[in-house]
Amino acid sequence: MIDTLLEGNKKFREGFFKENKAHYEELAKGQSPSVLWIGCSDSRLQTGHITQTMPGTLFIQRNIGNVAPIHDWNFATVLEYAIRHLKVKEIVICGHSDCGAIKALDKETDDVYIPLWLNNAMEAKSRVDAKISPPKTPEEIKMRSRHPPLAEQCNGSKKPGRCQNFSPQDSGGDKGAIPADRAGECAPPDRASHTLSNREKSAR
Repeated sequence: MIDTLLEGNKKFREGFFKENKAHYEELAKGQSPSVLWIGCSDSRLQTGHITQTMPGTLFIQRNIGNVAPIHDWNFATVLEYAIRHLKVKEIVICGHSDCGAIKALDKETDDVYIPLWLNNAMEAKSRVDAKISPPKTPEEIKMRSRHPPLAEQCNGSKKPGRCQNFSPQDSGGDKGAIPADRAGECAPPDRASHTLSNREKSAR
């Protein structure tokens, strides 16, 4: 697999990098991304690919379940740097369908660290449990993972919010974009949403 990665890097240098040399020369002078992107670590999701954005556009933080707990030093450091130093204009919290972390909230596990991390999403799970019955069919399980309060777990906000659901099998959904000066909130339901264009969908 390492040889495959090295060969891929060689193709990148000889292709995309060479074709966009001027862009990379500008990036070498410093970064100025406009968006902080908080996404899941799932290997099926490649952020730049599904958004069709050029390098230097997104400042990215990925973790299991796209959780955004302020008390976590790793996340808090990324958030602080993005807002105070990079001056990002928006924060996007992007989830995806069939997320193993969200499904794991309904299961017992003998793992050591995963349950500790998922505790950050338990408040959201409690809100879902209070609103809908436990799922009994595969379709109900799928819909439960898309339920708004489970999307809200991204930052522990009690306000209704939107997060983007992406998967290789999906056609996409709504993306909640949060202005940097409102970090710590989910995007309100009446905030304008964005739907992927047909070109972006086909590129996935």
